[in-house]
Amino acid sequence: MTQVFAYIVHKNGVADDTALELIAAAKKLQADAQVTAIVTGSGSDLDAVCTEVAASYNEVLKIDNENLAYPNAEIIRALLLKILPSDGILLVPHTTFGMDLGPGLSIKLDAAFVADVIDFEGLDASILKLVRQEYSGQVSTHVSCDISLGAVINIRPGAFAPDESKAASGNVVDKSSEAQGLTAKRTYLETVVAEVGDVDITKSDVLVSVGRGIEDEDNIEIAQDLAEALGADVSCSRPIVDSKWLEKSRQVGTSGQTVKPKVYIACGISGSFQHLGGIKGSPFMIAINKNSKAPIFQVADVGVVADILEFIPEFADKVKEMK
Repeated sequence: MTQVFAYIVHKNGVADDTALELIAAAKKLQADAQVTAIVTGSGSDLDAVCTEVAASYNEVLKIDNENLAYPNAEIIRALLLKILPSDGILLVPHTTFGMDLGPGLSIKLDAAFVADVIDFEGLDASILKLVRQEYSGQVSTHVSCDISLGAVINIRPGAFAPDESKAASGNVVDKSSEAQGLTAKRTYLETVVAEVGDVDITKSDVLVSVGRGIEDEDNIEIAQDLAEALGADVSCSRPIVDSKWLEKSRQVGTSGQTVKPKVYIACGISGSFQHLGGIKGSPFMIAINKNSKAPIFQVADVGVVADILEFIPEFADKVKEMK
């Protein structure tokens, strides 16, 4: 049986939502997989994360070192080289950190690397079949990957429904000694928190988010009308900020804000991993896009194929009628 490992991202003593998504991905990869979580960091928060993760993983490797207080891919890459077996599979969230860590690690391990994976289609001997996306999600690519020498696989956040069964009761094994003597040429300085604008979308329960499909700055008014009818806030994807139609504080994504609403209405947004990476907590997602092949539909709970400039005003009117 192939050994499967998952790198756990966490903050302030709480595991990221991707921790449960990686378990689901591992079980899709191999139904009876015994999955080992790797948790790195420093301080008392690390123990809390390990305890939380142990409820879902068969084993948790805890590595506590002051140099790991901030996830430095250069140090973690060297650490994983000492921990991972030559034929193991490592699952990593496909985030900016995952892209920093994964490619270089696969080269050092002489293992396969596949980025932005959204599904597994089967494992036959040493050949793993999986699905990833290219061209900002416009094309799904079916890939056959030789994992006889192991693999590093970046999983797109949100692609797999979180496995919340928490029936593992795994053991926590302290591997902190493996981090002794590891250093990096780059060091963490500080985290610069983005300024909160007139609306803090990170605290919003309902978001009406607009993308390229809004076409013109003046059309943002129809999204604001819908948001007002729903008691929601307006957010956006990066192109809207780049066009200076909305302030940076309203941008959702890996280069913007991380949000955790109960309902997310994506209007004219294609659904790139950079945008979806900023949405946490598996909200009820409604996608409205005139392109029926837009990647956003693959993660949406409800998909509407329509021109948002025509659909949103009608949607707002119906909401107002219901009220």
